[in-house]
Amino acid sequence: MRRAKEGPDNRSKEPGADFLQLDIGDAPVRGRTQWLAERLRLAIADGRLPVGSTLPASRRLAADLGVSRGVVTDAYQRLAEAGHVTGNGRGGTTVVSAPALPRPEPPPAGPPSSSALFGPAPPGADIFDRLRTTPARIDLSPGLPDLAAFPRAAWLRAERTVLNTLEPSAFGYSDPSGAPAVRRSIARWLALNRGIRVDADEVMIVAGVSQALSLIAHVLRQDGITGIAVEDPCSLGIRQHLDYWGMDTPPVRVDGDGVCVEELRATGAKAVVLTPAHQFPTGVVLHGERRRQLSRWAEDGGLIIEDDYDAEHRYDRPPVSALRAALPEHVFYTGSISKLLAPALRLGWLLAPTRYRGDLALAKRNSDLGNAVLPQLVLAELLDSGELERQLRLLRRRHVQRRDVMIKAIADQLPGTVVHGAAAGLHLTLTLAPGVDDVALAAAAFARGVKAHPLSWYGQRPGRPGIVLGYAASPPGDIVEGIAALGAALRGRTGRNQG
Repeated sequence: MRRAKEGPDNRSKEPGADFLQLDIGDAPVRGRTQWLAERLRLAIADGRLPVGSTLPASRRLAADLGVSRGVVTDAYQRLAEAGHVTGNGRGGTTVVSAPALPRPEPPPAGPPSSSALFGPAPPGADIFDRLRTTPARIDLSPGLPDLAAFPRAAWLRAERTVLNTLEPSAFGYSDPSGAPAVRRSIARWLALNRGIRVDADEVMIVAGVSQALSLIAHVLRQDGITGIAVEDPCSLGIRQHLDYWGMDTPPVRVDGDGVCVEELRATGAKAVVLTPAHQFPTGVVLHGERRRQLSRWAEDGGLIIEDDYDAEHRYDRPPVSALRAALPEHVFYTGSISKLLAPALRLGWLLAPTRYRGDLALAKRNSDLGNAVLPQLVLAELLDSGELERQLRLLRRRHVQRRDVMIKAIADQLPGTVVHGAAAGLHLTLTLAPGVDDVALAAAAFARGVKAHPLSWYGQRPGRPGIVLGYAASPPGDIVEGIAALGAALRGRTGRNQG
């Protein structure tokens, strides 16, 4: 069968190259070589053609552009004479150096203003993002795990194991509620470590606790619930998250025995977020009598959202069972590997009362079609092989050492302060003398190169001033230096107030 000849107006495509999106129509008729050389030089300068990359064969690029091969070879020669590329025979033409692009002078940037981060107004919803991206010499922010301890070798071994045994079908769409293997592994982990007996199909895999809260808020609003009570003080991030999803967040006081259940009843709220194993930020463990009161409140129609954010990290006290273990039909239970491995993995789990599981599964499906499967299967391998348990033991030893260093430094540099929550977790809370402005103190510490959070950020009502300090992510030397800077900041402010 003969093909019709393609004339100038009957070509299958106009000349042009996918490479750098070069369009010969942009070149002057008598300056194509110079035009091409300039386009290539600019691509080398701005990084689209990094040092070490290879240019297309001159014959192929000429064919793509619809020009003679000489146009391309002459352009390459000009770049070679300028020292930007070199010819390697059959190895092609390789980029060896980049010309400098003229850059506008940036405006002079001084150090970040502490008042911009620690202003007199309540912190905005972006405060943690701003703090994370603002450099400081020492970061004692709470909630930071020891990212340097991430088990890279174990993760790679587990990933190879998974990839070597994975069926091709596993690379397709999976169950939005999570890969069956990881749901089974997490069910076993929760039974062994948190006293929760649950079937694998009751476990939903989510992108961390934040997504769990989003899904819960969605299904509760469908059920007519527009408010979720929170502990006071509590995680500012959780409160802001619930606010974003349109939930009222009435505060419920926390004392030395945990959340005050009678005050919870008085709010009229039908749901509450709790951190009973290690209350954030005070570190209080929910007392047995309060648990019994809470059970009666739940049996009267209340719903509990149990954020088990760091329950595995305990040091000087016996384990505390999860509320979910005793009240499965009244508790949404959520946790993650953010404090065990890394927040960047965005892997967590959610257990729900039976009547909400279908709505949650539908919400999860319509949210993202499920978490990425490969990281789920790698986590399952880490759990089943015992690697995660070994990682937890390593972290506990390291955390105890760093916690003890911080407590001693506080005793040396901040006498008169009271330490709370030392028996577990990744942070300590210090309460200060009445009248101390903890926001101003955090700002003064930041001006000395140390990040720490004022306790007043976490309360909706006035309370005793304090500072919340993370120790898991900092080596002992940084902890000592950071507490010394905090002590100097406190003495400076106290002296100014006395003066």
